[in-house]
Amino acid sequence: MVGNKFMENIHKYDNELYDILNKEIDREESTLELIASENFTSKAVMEMAGSVMTNKYAEGYPGKRYYGGCEFVDEAENLARERLKILFGAKYTNVQPHSGSQANMAVFLTFLNPGDTIMGLDLAHGGHLTHGSPVNFSGQLYKAISYGVEKETGLVNFNQVLEIAKKSRPKMIICGGSAYPRFVEFEKYKEIAKEVDAYLMADIAHPSGLIAAGCHPSPVPYCDVITSTTHKTLRGPRGGIIMMGEDFENKWGKVAPKSGRVKMVSELLDASVMPGVQGGPLMHIIAAKAIAFRESLNPDFKQYANSIIFNAKALAGELINMDYNLITGGTDTHVMLIDLSNKNITGKTAELILGKAGITANKNMVPFDTKSPFVTSGIRLGTPAITTRGMGVSEMQMIASWIDLAVNNHEDDAILSDIKSKVNELCSSFPIYEK
Repeated sequence: MVGNKFMENIHKYDNELYDILNKEIDREESTLELIASENFTSKAVMEMAGSVMTNKYAEGYPGKRYYGGCEFVDEAENLARERLKILFGAKYTNVQPHSGSQANMAVFLTFLNPGDTIMGLDLAHGGHLTHGSPVNFSGQLYKAISYGVEKETGLVNFNQVLEIAKKSRPKMIICGGSAYPRFVEFEKYKEIAKEVDAYLMADIAHPSGLIAAGCHPSPVPYCDVITSTTHKTLRGPRGGIIMMGEDFENKWGKVAPKSGRVKMVSELLDASVMPGVQGGPLMHIIAAKAIAFRESLNPDFKQYANSIIFNAKALAGELINMDYNLITGGTDTHVMLIDLSNKNITGKTAELILGKAGITANKNMVPFDTKSPFVTSGIRLGTPAITTRGMGVSEMQMIASWIDLAVNNHEDDAILSDIKSKVNELCSSFPIYEK
């Protein structure tokens, strides 16, 4: 089995988990991964994530650790930070956050006080839990105001955003989301933030790889602080990062206790990550991030990012021709959000039947959805993972036809089984990892 190549010692010590591992490998290899937030890392990234660096506790930052024996993990973390700076043109980077959510929390703790007003894209309109959802810390610790998209177009109306911002006077505006298929217009957000004297934070978890490759506008010239995950389109290990285009002195009266020196925001961000919300960093993951950043700096990564978008547009076009209602009428990125109301099927059902057909997707609310988050009217699709496999336009055409066939025959198990066989055959021609 493929599992022998990854974790040859697991079989020796734990047959149960070895079997589970191989089942997951088989699932990934034999199905079409269309969840927009998922991707496949390189073998090098996986090897580093499973390396001896997992053994090292390294609370603190390079050169300022609370433990001895950190000289080599210091080198790895510094390498990750410097590569990230080059990748995005940032002056400050922090690679320690365990996730995008923890990166966002650290930013809030730095720039805000509990009870301050934040303004982010509504979760149901494509935003993220950490942008002010009432079930999340961001909506519980801060006064969260949402902006949305136009019902007719599915696009952000910046006149409405400005109107809401003038009325609510947020201390921070958040741009970016999890299911918004168009380019994030950072410059327009900056104009609004300047108008109401708000900080501007960009959460680029989804398009980060596209931005790094120059295939999506960059937030660096416009945003005060930027967060991201390191997987998704960036194709690294699961984790988070924080960046700033420029460092600056804080305006909140925070000074060094002995010298009285005004602290830089970078210092406050570092402290918000550790010890603010985390203890020891995951050095094996940080080192794996460093490998992913090097991969993203290679010239062929730009071609990969372009292919992600090209495939997304091709898949979107095919689905539109089959009378699927794509929010915003298409995509600029890797993400498609589809309202299935005209197909008389819920997002929950679509997710289940596509799974039976060997196609992995996720149910997703659409703007102005009348169904609950557990049912939804839509699904979200993405092309990073299938592009990593090397698939192109002809495969997008096949995938669209299988999605349509499954949706229109969702009660016919024989048809779903036949699609799954065809999916399996296609996947075998595009292996993720050589066996």
